[in-house]
Amino acid sequence: MANQCKQLLGLLEGEGAQVELVRTNAPYRPAFVGRVPVLRAFARLVPYLFALWRASGRSDVIHVLANSGWSWHLFSAPAIWIARLRGTPVIVNYRGGEAEPFFAAAPRFVHRTLGSASGLVVPSAFLEGVFRRFGFDSRIVPNIINLQRFAVPRTAGKANVPHVVVTRNLEPIYDIPTVLSAFALVLKRVPAATLTVAGSGPERQNLENMAKALGIAGAVTFAGRIDNEKIPALYASADLMLNPSTVDNMPISILEAFASGVPVVSTDVGGVPFIAEHGRTALLIPARAPERMAEAMIELLLDQGKAQRLSAAASEEVKQYAWPVIREKWLSAYRAAMLAKD
Repeated sequence: MANQCKQLLGLLEGEGAQVELVRTNAPYRPAFVGRVPVLRAFARLVPYLFALWRASGRSDVIHVLANSGWSWHLFSAPAIWIARLRGTPVIVNYRGGEAEPFFAAAPRFVHRTLGSASGLVVPSAFLEGVFRRFGFDSRIVPNIINLQRFAVPRTAGKANVPHVVVTRNLEPIYDIPTVLSAFALVLKRVPAATLTVAGSGPERQNLENMAKALGIAGAVTFAGRIDNEKIPALYASADLMLNPSTVDNMPISILEAFASGVPVVSTDVGGVPFIAEHGRTALLIPARAPERMAEAMIELLLDQGKAQRLSAAASEEVKQYAWPVIREKWLSAYRAAMLAKD
């Protein structure tokens, strides 16, 4: 969500728009406040609310990037309330893959808050269907992918060492253990293969221990968080990209792999089937199924013809997420919100 925010900010400014960013994670002032659990929450929330109030008073439209859970209660809902108090149109750009369980369990005032927004925008038909079931109309504006950024020379396969990458954080919902179990099976058929897990998170030590227990630690690199600028080079070095998530909406990592010409094996959860078609642009498998993941990986690593057909189709598919296409969708959403106020 942060990457999409940064991209949209720069692209809108490039179109001549005046854009003001109100951050939810501004630096602590003074710095020691960040070490005090309860105090640090207030130290960020109060300046955030004050900045929202000022920005709402001088804006034509407020664009709220929203997620589920505490993120909604602490940051998204207050932005809606303040915008409405200031008489400023507000668009809720909901991006959380866990929207359905969140709104199913949420009290009525959460639904009323969302209903008071000038417009609801979601990045996929998956979330559009979720909100329709709760009685909310929404418009779809997909994630943005900078195709030029990923147009770098491919280095994969040059040393006859198949390179598999995962670019998800080391958290339970991304199910990296299934990747490690599947990769252990792959090594029995493709012993030269290597795996790079690019992401950070609380599960790292457990995952490193699991790799050792499986006897694959020598073929697995836990690269930690990789800077955004270096991600295109990582994809350029990859023969295969895995998306093992158990909950997902519209993973930008899949679109980045598509734009990079990297074949994709992904779980078929949430909104993934809305952006990746099994057998045409990717291979889709059930979540938490290491044997199925291993079979799909082996299929693409050993059948280069099929891998190239998938990546070629995916490269065409991803063009619909480029800025010249998405630009008009956002401008239309902003205009509709402003007209709703009138």
